[in-house]
Amino acid sequence: MMRTMRASAKWIMLFLAVAFVGWMVFDVGMDVGGRTGTTTSDAVARVNGAKIDLQTYYNAVRLAQDQQREQFGFVPVTLEQQRALDDAVLENLIQEILLAQEFRKRGIRVTDAEVIERARTSPPPELMSVPNFQTDGQFDFSKYQRYIASNADPNLLLSLEARYREEIPRDKLFNQLTSDVYVSTAELWRMYRDVNDSVSVRVMRLLPDDVPLDSQAVVTDEDAMEYYREHQEDFRRPAVAFTSYVSVSRRTDASDSAAALDRATAVKRELDDGTDFAALAMRESADSASRENGGDLGMTPRGQFIAEFETAALALRPDQISDPVLSAFGYHIIKLESKSRDSLHAHHILIPMELAGDHLDRVDRRADSLDMYIAEQSDPTQLDQWAADLRLPVYTGQPLVQGGQMFLEGNVVPDVSIWAFEALEGETSHVVEAPWAYYVFRVDSLRPEGVPAFEEVQATVRRAATEAKRRAAAREVAEQIAAKLRAGQHIMETALEYELNASTSGPMTRVNPAPEMRDLPEVLGTAFGLGVGQASGPIETDRGIYFVEPVSKQLSDSSAFIVQLASQRFQAMQTAQQERLRQYLLSIRNDADVVDRRRELERLQRELEELAERSPLNPLGF
Repeated sequence: MMRTMRASAKWIMLFLAVAFVGWMVFDVGMDVGGRTGTTTSDAVARVNGAKIDLQTYYNAVRLAQDQQREQFGFVPVTLEQQRALDDAVLENLIQEILLAQEFRKRGIRVTDAEVIERARTSPPPELMSVPNFQTDGQFDFSKYQRYIASNADPNLLLSLEARYREEIPRDKLFNQLTSDVYVSTAELWRMYRDVNDSVSVRVMRLLPDDVPLDSQAVVTDEDAMEYYREHQEDFRRPAVAFTSYVSVSRRTDASDSAAALDRATAVKRELDDGTDFAALAMRESADSASRENGGDLGMTPRGQFIAEFETAALALRPDQISDPVLSAFGYHIIKLESKSRDSLHAHHILIPMELAGDHLDRVDRRADSLDMYIAEQSDPTQLDQWAADLRLPVYTGQPLVQGGQMFLEGNVVPDVSIWAFEALEGETSHVVEAPWAYYVFRVDSLRPEGVPAFEEVQATVRRAATEAKRRAAAREVAEQIAAKLRAGQHIMETALEYELNASTSGPMTRVNPAPEMRDLPEVLGTAFGLGVGQASGPIETDRGIYFVEPVSKQLSDSSAFIVQLASQRFQAMQTAQQERLRQYLLSIRNDADVVDRRRELERLQRELEELAERSPLNPLGF
């Protein structure tokens, strides 16, 4: 029973979410039209005072889930995946409100005449491939216009109207924002040169560690404290959750392997008895990518399959079916279609290696025990007490940094990275399902985000203060080196004198630098500004202090630039317009007054559920 309940838990939670929305809609003051009563509890968020109501938000989330299922074949199953989807949905709703507010502010409207004109002259791209609108395989504009004028399909017209009433204001806003965008010939020439100018350089590097510190440069306690006071924000750290956990392994054993082999053998017998391979693949195969195609893997170059599979497939004759072949994925039954010197075409049925029989029952019973006695408890002693009774060891989890992920057994454990920072100290999690184990976590302590006390980070502060002194000392040496280079000393000679690293790089362009220069834009830019043989002054970067000297240069051909100028300007204008729009949307988003109440409402939902569990009408706690 518990296995069935756990399998349907996500659908139960969806039901609870819908029920929660219903309670908010009908009991807290929002009618189905979205108008508020005397409270603001029906708002999941507000954008410059405009409300996003719960029903709108949850409808949008469900629509996004449906779209994800259609496009990718799955919906979010972990807290992290669902949170990412929820955030994207809310952000989209926020942008829609901000755009609507911009339309009103700028007086952007849509007239019926504009909608009719757009429908007549701008058919949607997806309609251009409809056979009814084609002649000799090409889109026939006159057929489309006659169909629209005939009013033969009112639903299509309504759909087009809705589409264009949304598109036209966006186009008008785009035109308003980008009407003055222009890319000058001088700017295009600079962009052209960024791609086509090239340079080869000598580079000398001075790192702070290259400079020995004298006794006067040692960092004292007073130095460290002063550095800490002046650079506190450098030591700010995120929140950290410290956890314990118990787990029940879901890894397969010899009995599961034997069960998979028995199942694969039974499938092979059906094939030997004449059952259609494609039909069996659609019924039995665990390979979702090929199952719907009857197990067809298509013509594939040799070397693309895992070794066990390819060796077995190549040993077959065309139309021959293999016995079960073991790989890391399970047992394969392979039917060879054809093979050549460099490729093969095969079908297969994959019988996965998974928990089965008594082993599955034992694992499920232990997982049910986690669910009943340890999961979602507020008493921290429950985990230790029941772990002892169930003979499960209690492990210490790695410190979990907010925004990071929990890694166990070399894999990311879902849900924990979000749950841990919403739980209270001492609370235990729900049963977290990973492919290799069931887990229940407990928050032992939470370290809040912020700047720690000096005593906690004293060693780190001392290292940073020492690094700062080394950098100061390196600057002094760099000035000595710069004086020698100005006096005519060769850069390689100077590198030998000071025992510094020096090398030659290039040729390279500004937009495609050599690998060792990719993180040094200051050095690269300086190189293009110098003449051949001219050494630069010191260039300080996060990685150290550099000196650069061009060895050779190849400059762009202005006549070739003129030949391609028109096409370059067109592309540059498109890019500049899109960037103008992006920056504008970003600015109105940053300036918006957005109140996100989702976490508040989630806490309220949890409190309601806890009240329901304690209700005398719910004695079993369901």
